[in-house]
Parts: sequence; structure tokens; C-alpha cells
Amino acid sequence: MQDKIGIRDRLLAFFESSVVIIVLLVIWIVVPMFYDNMYVPSLLTVLAELWKTILSGELVLNAFTSLKVCFVGLLAGTIAGIALGLLLGWFKKAEMYLDPFFQVMRNTSTLALLPLFVLLFGVGDLSKILLIMWGTFFPMLINTTQGVKNADPVLIRSARSMAVSNAELFFKVVLPAASPYILSGFRLSAGVSLIVVVGAEMLGAYHGLGRMVFFSSTNYFISKMYAAIIVLAILGVVINALTSRLEDDLTKWQDKSVLSA
Repeated sequence: MQDKIGIRDRLLAFFESSVVIIVLLVIWIVVPMFYDNMYVPSLLTVLAELWKTILSGELVLNAFTSLKVCFVGLLAGTIAGIALGLLLGWFKKAEMYLDPFFQVMRNTSTLALLPLFVLLFGVGDLSKILLIMWGTFFPMLINTTQGVKNADPVLIRSARSMAVSNAELFFKVVLPAASPYILSGFRLSAGVSLIVVVGAEMLGAYHGLGRMVFFSSTNYFISKMYAAIIVLAILGVVINALTSRLEDDLTKWQDKSVLSA
């Protein structure tokens, strides 16, 4: 009985949180019945086109291309951002010399650099991977640096009073304290990676969801364009949900420590 109530409550909560989306989808079905416009096809037409691209393999190829590039670029940007963030957060002189440079680079639009990356590395995957790495590097760098600098000074002084070495202090006190910031930065970077890859593929690519959107719009395949946009929206929601779940699972200790305090 309790299981049935639990399932009912979850379904009700899901419906309540999705009611606006459901209403908009219904409007998308109904409005084209009374307003004939080639630029606003019915949702049913878009879903039919989406199914057609799935059966033909076009969608799978483009989605795989985009996700592959996203993953590699995000991984590279995450590793570089964490490594340099730890360096800047732990060593004040490193921050003093390097932070001004990173601040200038951070405020340069990522997509504005795409033509430069294409000129240097071509229109293949390498230029997009490096561009994604660039775009995801800075959220990781900033969050990691802030996490290290915000480590509890009381814990640091306590560790030093027990004659703990600098290496032990860093790995056993500072790094765990910075981990929630690092995970938050990874969540932001994952979203950025999808945005950057779509923009990069629109301007220079042979395959990918961004290329699919751009090619469909310029050739007036409007239903296919909407289908690709829907897939991108779903991927964005899934990526956000997965990274959010990862963040919650890996920071459970933090909630417990707060409650016990």
C-alpha cells in the first residue's frame, strides 16, 4: 500500500513540475491546426520527422558525433581546469602571476574564437574539441580555485598543529573541502560543452546536431530543424540531471557533516 502511495506521489509531483511544458506542447499541436505557417509545423509533424531521422540513422550519426566531441573536450577542459585551479588556489604567487591572464581570456567569447581555431586546426573534430576544452576550462578553473581558497581555516590550523605535512594537508583536508566546488564547476562545464559544440558545428562541421540544425534551416527543412532542436533540449536536460545526480551522490558527506554539527 505504501509503495502505491509513493508511486502516486511521485507521478503527481512529476505532473505538477511538468504542467507548463505539457501545456506548451498541447498548444504546439493545436495552434498549427488554425494557423498555417511553414515556419511553425505541428508538433506531430516534427515528431514524425524525428522518427524518420532515427530510422534513417541520420540522427544517431549526428548525435554520436556531437556527444563524442563534447565528452573529449569536456574531459580535457575538466582535467586542465582542476589542475590549474588547485595550483592557483594553493600557491598565492601562482595566482598573482597567472590570474590576470586567465581573467582576460575568460572574458573573451568562446565562439568568437571559432574562426581562429578552424584556421589553425581545420574544420574537423580537433578544432571543436579544443574550443570545448577552452569553454569548459574556465568554469572548472574558477570553481576549483575558489574551493581551495574557501577551505575551513580551523581545519587547516588543526591539521598543522598535528605536524601534518603539506602534501597530507592538501590531499586530506583542502582537496575534500574543494570537491563540492569542483563538482559544481563540472556541472556548469557539462552544459557549456553542449552549447559550444552546437555553435561550433553550425559554423564549421561535416556532421553533428548543430550542423543538422543549420543545414535544415538554410534549406527550409523546417520540421527536421525542430526535430534536431528537440533532441538538443532533451540531451541538455539529461546531461544536467546526470551531473546533478553525480554532484548529490558525491557530496552526501557534506550534508551529513552539516547535520551532525
